[in-house]
Amino acid sequence: MTLIDEERTRRTLDRLASQEIELPSWAFGNSGTRFRVFGQPGVPRDPFEKVADAAQVHAHTGLAPAVALHIPWDLVDDFGKLRAHAEDHGVRIGTINSNTFQDEAYKLGSLSHSDTAVRRKAIEHHLECIDVMRATGSQDLKIWLADGTNYAGQDDMRARQDRLAESLAEIYAALDAEHRLVLEYKFFEPAFYHTDVPDWGTSYAQVSALGERAVVCLDTGHHAPGTNIEFIVMQLLRLGKLGSFDFNSRNYADDDLIVGAADPFQLFRIMYEVVRGGGLDPASGVVFMLDQCHNIERKIPGQIRSVLNVQEMTARALLVDTDALRAAQAAGDVLGAHEVFMDAFYTDVRPLLADWRESRGLPADPLAAYAASGYQETVDAERVGGTQAGWGA
Repeated sequence: MTLIDEERTRRTLDRLASQEIELPSWAFGNSGTRFRVFGQPGVPRDPFEKVADAAQVHAHTGLAPAVALHIPWDLVDDFGKLRAHAEDHGVRIGTINSNTFQDEAYKLGSLSHSDTAVRRKAIEHHLECIDVMRATGSQDLKIWLADGTNYAGQDDMRARQDRLAESLAEIYAALDAEHRLVLEYKFFEPAFYHTDVPDWGTSYAQVSALGERAVVCLDTGHHAPGTNIEFIVMQLLRLGKLGSFDFNSRNYADDDLIVGAADPFQLFRIMYEVVRGGGLDPASGVVFMLDQCHNIERKIPGQIRSVLNVQEMTARALLVDTDALRAAQAAGDVLGAHEVFMDAFYTDVRPLLADWRESRGLPADPLAAYAASGYQETVDAERVGGTQAGWGA
């Protein structure tokens, strides 16, 4: 059989033209393991330099026109100036990510804490993030919580859910009409007995109570081994509550490796369900974002490789012969249906995408083009002195 016919190829390239993948500002700072943070030359010292580096990824791939910020890591005196700086570099400010996991007050929780004063502090932080959204033109406020407990009986789990619901409701009410609240989940860590938002069902229950502009964020690394992530993608798209992705890859749990590095077939399966459920349509509202830290590889090439991995697996997912697949499924042809699926997965789309990039004025090989650009050597030489950005900065 012909794996790629001309009509499917044309449709695939047409749909890829609108694909966008947000970059995380923190991916360009220093990071490491729980044992050590590893520094590199040329690492940005402030959000303006982070945005400049992110713009290099978009310039070489055409895939990454937005940069997500993390507050307070990316605090600046004038967010209007940062917004203009981004636009001058050909990108825009994307999702605003809150942080209630590094302050001493949040040791026992934030939005679900039993202490009213601590909850108020956490809520006020999110109201400040909404102000940042207004100044930058951002649409989404993403909330990930480290809230939970380490020991049985440490706190009342039901009461924590009630307090979380009350806190989220106040934050949601403060959003502007064009804003969304995006609630991320993670099944464990740093709370090892129970986590307040450990799974998609808890996130779905909380956002469903808030309203239409509250949705779920799925981080591909935030699941137990063996979890069928594409099933969760399907279900959230079916329910109209998948707001965003945080793409990464893991061997164990939340390793934040380059997306597709550990299990490219999983990424393909996820992207097939995205396509099947209409999540690739810009009107769906689904925001695709990387959430990765590059500890031993250079930052910008790591982000370039990541967005290319997502694009390549999206292209393969779009090449699935859906007519043949449905026919095999309807006939109960188990192996035939699987073969249709695997034909698309094993299709090497890299030459096709290289030609397509050149037709759009982009380099056929973005990694080679970046290496030849001299940008890395320039910032390595210029960014001397000051404090490099990293975890917590």
